[in-house]
Amino acid sequence: MLECVVNLSEGRDRVLVDEIARAGAPSLLDLHSDPWHNRSVLTLAGPHLATSLRSLSRAAAGLLDLRVHEGVHPRIGVLDVVPFAPVGPRAFVDPLDEAVAARDEFARWAGEDLALPCFLCGPERSLPEVRRSAWSTLAPDTGPRVPHPTAGAACVGARRPLVAFNLWLASPDVALARHVAAAVRGPGVRALGLPVGDTAQVSCNLVSPLETGPGALYDAVSSLAPVEHAELVGLVPLAVLEREPRGRWARLDLSEDRTVESRLASLR
Repeated sequence: MLECVVNLSEGRDRVLVDEIARAGAPSLLDLHSDPWHNRSVLTLAGPHLATSLRSLSRAAAGLLDLRVHEGVHPRIGVLDVVPFAPVGPRAFVDPLDEAVAARDEFARWAGEDLALPCFLCGPERSLPEVRRSAWSTLAPDTGPRVPHPTAGAACVGARRPLVAFNLWLASPDVALARHVAAAVRGPGVRALGLPVGDTAQVSCNLVSPLETGPGALYDAVSSLAPVEHAELVGLVPLAVLEREPRGRWARLDLSEDRTVESRLASLR
């Protein structure tokens, strides 16, 4: 089984976000919106994933306009990132063949039906590489050779499960957040220091969460600067949750009902 964790470039207009989310039924497991990032993360999975994802993508491309988008998070399109990942106990060890096949099929469809340029990421190149090179040294893999006039482009990926995890610093010093982000960044951790309102945030993707999980990241950041609070963005794999002591779950914003497996069981 696969999940798809769609990153939309809209997190402030809840009416629009809810309309797009409804288009993703019955496969929607979770919706997380952030007004400062102006971004929403929608987790989809289940037997109707492909159909639900296409319906959601049509809605997003038709309702959102990148030309009027503002937010602290980098983006190249309204349907900014569309990554496929395996789900289940072997998600971190089995080959990514099914995720790559789903990625390629969706990118072909979006390029043809939505006229949306798609850049592939995964085994060939990472998401940060696409963000750095898109439209300069890197051309779209599918779709038009120029950005969609309102929807921009999409990064369509195949990857292992990851954990999106934000840490707010007690200090509003954005320079400090950027220093901390640079210090904790590595092969298993992608990190940015961002201004979030009147606060400073270290925004992270834990791309090897069995090696560096939320607890280890929290400890690394708090050793460099006091942490105000943590935020899980979206869902967490059960295998990652089980590696954290239960007594730390609340501080790390984790719980069993926010695992992919728990939401899938509820969906069934």
